[in-house]
Amino acid sequence: MKVETILKNASFQELIRLMISRRYIKNSARKVIESRAYKSIVVENTAGRPVSVQEDKYLYVVAMLRSAERAIDRGLISRKIISRLIEVFLSNVILASRKRPGSSGGRHEDKVPLFALISPTGKCNLRCKGCYAESDPGNHASLDFETFDRILTEKNELWGSHFTVISGGEPFLWRDGEKGLLDIVEKHPSDMFMVYTNATLITDEVARRMGELGNITPAISVEGFAEETDERRGKGVHAKVLKAFEHLRNNGVPFGISTTPTKNNWETITSDRFIDFYFDQEGAAYGWLLQYMPIGRGQSLDLVVPPRQRVEMLRRVQRLVREREIFLADFWNNGVLSNGCISAGRPGGYLYIDWNGDISPCAFVPYASDNIYDIYSKGGTLDTALGSPFFREIRKWQDEYGYDRISKETNNWLCPCVIRDHFEILKDAVARCGSRPLNEEAAVAMQDGDYHRGMVQYGKAITELTEPIWRNEYLERMNKGA
Repeated sequence: MKVETILKNASFQELIRLMISRRYIKNSARKVIESRAYKSIVVENTAGRPVSVQEDKYLYVVAMLRSAERAIDRGLISRKIISRLIEVFLSNVILASRKRPGSSGGRHEDKVPLFALISPTGKCNLRCKGCYAESDPGNHASLDFETFDRILTEKNELWGSHFTVISGGEPFLWRDGEKGLLDIVEKHPSDMFMVYTNATLITDEVARRMGELGNITPAISVEGFAEETDERRGKGVHAKVLKAFEHLRNNGVPFGISTTPTKNNWETITSDRFIDFYFDQEGAAYGWLLQYMPIGRGQSLDLVVPPRQRVEMLRRVQRLVREREIFLADFWNNGVLSNGCISAGRPGGYLYIDWNGDISPCAFVPYASDNIYDIYSKGGTLDTALGSPFFREIRKWQDEYGYDRISKETNNWLCPCVIRDHFEILKDAVARCGSRPLNEEAAVAMQDGDYHRGMVQYGKAITELTEPIWRNEYLERMNKGA
């Protein structure tokens, strides 16, 4: 049978397998995949999103494919893990039906969150400056294994969700008796886990077991190079990170990096030198830029990336994705990729559960109306949390802001964050729904007049700067019928 016929009739999963296993047709297979993706995402565009929004999504699909291809060509991902990624991540997450079972209430009763973010412990072996979770080596609480397991099982059964993001604290410190993080990953082989970690506990033995499981990838925290990372995280941490990279490479485990852009390091972590080192030299497959949020330990507006520099970050990341085909996503500049804010259990979004069982809209929104232990004790489920007035209020704003509007009326997804870019919306929702702060700093944030004014001024400034970009580069093409 001719190659053209094979590729034309192949399923998406089969094309991926051909791309990564048959060198003589991998380029042809990748081109077919990209062509199908462009047709589905940009041409068909069944949700009617702005054309440039869909083109941005397509470019990230290309970047993901190229990143995977580079890692496989360099032998950085084992064959076993490749098979598991196709079986679990591609089939159960990427290609899973958009209409999964369950209910999130409101207009989207047939759609539910894509994933949950869970921080099973607040304990951490580091004490990073400005930690949003206020983690340290102290006596923080941890979820018990039974509750953790029930959350994972329930979101799978209720929502058809096979993707879980783990944070902390330091996730690899979580234990319940003899059970640790990799034990719960092993118990849920049909799920894909991404773990935000400082990597200091990833030994060769830990990496080997991750490679055997094949359904877990670490997103490792760095702040730049050695100087920037050690300055925030502690002396010698960067050297431990590089050792963890080596262990992961040796065991064929794909990994990414996670950075916290501040006004002090944003230029470094969006530079070609940074990409050269972490992606080309060290072998990172993906990267997240989680811009500093002025919440948690030592919360300060002084560390936030200033509005004009944030716009420059947007342009730099766009270039890295488009020209170098690097999968590097910027929260919150890349709000177009997710059709805006994804918190509060929005369809295709997520909710957050911490080590105390408190359920928040987002890891960066430290206010809660529910607790998973209380819900379970009263016979409820995760759907109970989705139906809380606090979550409904945020989802209502998301819909009105753009998620449920016709494309030409979509508001600016370049500043999508309900706390960072629209603080008054979040503050009003907290007050009207009686949501409780999860720490002292969160309580202060609701009462401090200077903090309030600073957050509101920031939101107005970034909106003014990005509105012309949103209007001219995203909405105008839709309004002209492009």
